[in-house]
Amino acid sequence: MTEFNSLKALDLGRRLLQRLDEAAEYSRPGPGVTRLYASEEHRQLLGLLSAWMRRAGLVPELDAVGNLVGRCPRALRGESALILGSHQDSVIEGGRYDGILGVALPLLALEAIREQGGTPVCPVEVVAFGDEEGVRFPSTLVGSRALAGTLDPAVLEGVDEDGVTLGEALLSLGAKPAGIPGVARDPSRVLGYVEVHIEQGPVLENEGLALGVVTALTGIERHSVRVSGRAGHAGTTPMQGRRDALVGAAAMVVEADRLLDSLDEMVGVVGQLSVRPGAVNVIPAEVDFTLELRSPDRERRLAGRCAIFDAMRSIAQERGLSISSAMTYEAEGVDCAEWLIEGLEQACQAEGQATQRLFSGAGHDGLAMHDLTDIGMLFVRCRDGLSHHPDESITVEDAGVATQVLVRFLTMKNQRLMAIQQA
Repeated sequence: MTEFNSLKALDLGRRLLQRLDEAAEYSRPGPGVTRLYASEEHRQLLGLLSAWMRRAGLVPELDAVGNLVGRCPRALRGESALILGSHQDSVIEGGRYDGILGVALPLLALEAIREQGGTPVCPVEVVAFGDEEGVRFPSTLVGSRALAGTLDPAVLEGVDEDGVTLGEALLSLGAKPAGIPGVARDPSRVLGYVEVHIEQGPVLENEGLALGVVTALTGIERHSVRVSGRAGHAGTTPMQGRRDALVGAAAMVVEADRLLDSLDEMVGVVGQLSVRPGAVNVIPAEVDFTLELRSPDRERRLAGRCAIFDAMRSIAQERGLSISSAMTYEAEGVDCAEWLIEGLEQACQAEGQATQRLFSGAGHDGLAMHDLTDIGMLFVRCRDGLSHHPDESITVEDAGVATQVLVRFLTMKNQRLMAIQQA
């Protein structure tokens, strides 16, 4: 067959960015891309994605949970397949590469292989997951959890801000949510899962590298915290002895940030804060805020959590305040499979691309897919590490080499992959 080194990276890069520009048109009006799960924009995008799948030699099908799944003929015949993919949904006013890059790029890679008269070394599927961001409904990773067989049916009763349930939205999309249990895959029929994604961070850019190979996906936990003090007249209550909940909460936020800055492989943020009674001339009596903590290492995350909450309780005691909290979300970090890490590295080396191993500080569909199969992930450099923003950007050169690397990965011999197929 034709040597794939002859593929022109710039040509592939231009084709890929053109496709991503096309996909970005399927968005609500306004800055950036807003394409929510099971929305009209999602429904309209399905036609474009289906056309790309057919050009890649795949047969597209919308499953019961709103994922668009493209299968090659061998996968349609029931052979075990390698799953490639990512999510098609966006945050509100997000960028045009987050998620959808991992759908468009493997489809272009498969099309390039086909144009060269070749075939992948194993059966493949490409999945455009319906939901990963969890923006419209009070749930996340719905599409990938359904494939992994871990989706709680109760999520179908979740409602959006207009009172529409997820079940109703899926029917409007053209899916049949009653069939969701049948979406779950047999692990013995899945060879692995590989996702290409923009890094969403500055490491690759700082190192001057186009690509990175992911070793682990971060664990995430979220807490709601309430700090209670005592309201009072802002003009007549002496400063000394005030039980100002906002001043105490502010001290807690600053201390949490200081501690997080001192911890390795751990990040966190206070992203929401509300004050009551919220009057200009009243000492705040109560403050609610959120605390999110992330680390790929569970022990580091738990130790960091303990240090932060110990510090916040000390601040509350010093200021005569009370503090309460509740964990609202937790997802454990997962490791990428060493054989997929090595396979992606070998593909990078074969294409003359230096790379670096790094962990992902963001959650991805791999968090759910890990319950089904081995996972691997390839990061693509993004400008300024910016993501979830209209100015999200990758270069045509990086888009091209990433596509070439995936072509190489899908066409080179992988002993572990061959062994899994034969098992």
